[in-house]
Amino acid sequence: MHQPYYDAADVDYWDGEKEDIFGQRQGAYTRYIPEAVWQYIHGGLSHAGLSTSWSGSLIEQLHRCSTTGRANGIFQDWQQALYDVAQQTTAFNHPRVDFTAFGYFHPLMPLMPERDVIGQIEWHRKMIQQTFGISASDVLFPPETAFQVHLIPALKKAGVNVVIYDSIHQFRACQDYPYAGMNEGMLPPNPADQLNPPVDDWLQVDNVWAPSKISPQLLKPCILTYTDHKGEAHDIIGVPAERYLGNEDARGGYGALQYEQVMGQLYDQMLKTNSYDPKHPPFFILHSDGDNYGGGAESYYNSNTGRLVEMCQNDPRFQLVTIQDYLHAFPVDPNNKVHVEAGSWAGADNGDPQFTKWFSMAEQDYSPDLNSWAVLTALQNIVHSVEDSGETGELYQTLRRLLYTAETSCYWYWTGQPVWDGQVTKAANQAWALAGSLINQLIKSKQDNTAPTIFMPWVRPANPGGQTWGNHCLTAAPEEAIFRSFVYDIVGVKSVVLHYFTDNDKTQSIEMEDLGIYPSQTQASIVANQYMVTLPKGTGNISYFVEATDSCGNTTCSPVGYVFIH
Repeated sequence: MHQPYYDAADVDYWDGEKEDIFGQRQGAYTRYIPEAVWQYIHGGLSHAGLSTSWSGSLIEQLHRCSTTGRANGIFQDWQQALYDVAQQTTAFNHPRVDFTAFGYFHPLMPLMPERDVIGQIEWHRKMIQQTFGISASDVLFPPETAFQVHLIPALKKAGVNVVIYDSIHQFRACQDYPYAGMNEGMLPPNPADQLNPPVDDWLQVDNVWAPSKISPQLLKPCILTYTDHKGEAHDIIGVPAERYLGNEDARGGYGALQYEQVMGQLYDQMLKTNSYDPKHPPFFILHSDGDNYGGGAESYYNSNTGRLVEMCQNDPRFQLVTIQDYLHAFPVDPNNKVHVEAGSWAGADNGDPQFTKWFSMAEQDYSPDLNSWAVLTALQNIVHSVEDSGETGELYQTLRRLLYTAETSCYWYWTGQPVWDGQVTKAANQAWALAGSLINQLIKSKQDNTAPTIFMPWVRPANPGGQTWGNHCLTAAPEEAIFRSFVYDIVGVKSVVLHYFTDNDKTQSIEMEDLGIYPSQTQASIVANQYMVTLPKGTGNISYFVEATDSCGNTTCSPVGYVFIH
């Protein structure tokens, strides 16, 4: 459940369009979830419940509707039914409604700095407690189901112990993954990501949109792992959200997804391949956009939920179980360590590992999306510099709010529409107007203690020397790999270096070329510089990170990435 602020610099902005948007979602934002969960309870499903994510920006606007009468006054005491059902528990005394950890303003977390990931989760946790009278879960549903393993350290620091990810990104990380070609909607997986052992139960699911095969035996909680640039290992429990079943369920729930027929295929495949593990039975989430598409319809939560309850009562093959109850009954095998490639859910241009939905027009001379990332990188460094200077008062709180608002992923979603392409710049310009004099004082005093801000490096082509998109086909990709990033520091950047490691542990470093300030077309007051370096064909399987140093000697490193250069 999410609504962004439609003006990143003015949280009180409202017009007739917003009246319609909120007015059409009264049920989704008030009673639908409670009505579904009470059916679970009255149907005797002792472990059943659901997970739900609510952005802070939505909750704030619903509170404002409640107090001002906006949206024709339909949101007065809007959270009461949710508050009441939130107190209900399962047979294992876990919440029937698990308000998942989330980013307050719906950020695309893999592309955010660690401190902002932590800060947005902490803000969100406070809002959930205040609004629904229950603690936010230690299970994270990342906005857009967008996940990359380098998030693990930040999530653990934020009190998150379990993360939901889209199942296809585990499937594609298997060594024998049966890539389905361009119909899969993504490029072939990069070999650097294919770290998981092969499996033998690939299944083409029928009666559901599923352009690629799935592996039923992999649909269970696992341990996701990440090793940082210092060689320190980090892990977290991962719970798969099944891509194709979730996407079909999102059209309207039971009936839109033929539960028995479709899930029965997974059941039969496990029997056929003898891959059923009674200590860790298959378990997966059906993830849907809760207030959009069929997942926002009353029938999804009412009549179709009733039919789902009847199925669970009468079909012993399937149980509806909360994440927390499953993990209580079936603790994760600590040896089931898994790698997942980066990516999000199918609804975001198929959720590819390149996060293309948020990198639109990136290969052109000017990209509104890259412009917003360049502006945001500069804004992040300015706000972090103010924070590190010891400022804790109203100025810092205002700046941090502008920053977190600017990180809203929606501002990259509708690329090409000026009203969205300029949102990040709006917030950044207002922040600079407020913070500029303090930043100049920090620069003059030479007391800057904040290292440069590095935007997560990206590599193009995604499969150097492999395949890339052609004209309605797959075609040979260029053999060289171009690494790019945005870097910004208030006192100036002294050096930006790409470090990379080969399979034989050979370490190499190469200076990245400063391409200058990104050529913004949104009248931005602050913009980061773009840096680039090219690695030749035949470089092989590498892990890499970027290190940046400012003119005061402050140094930082990006997360580690992986790529195979043929």
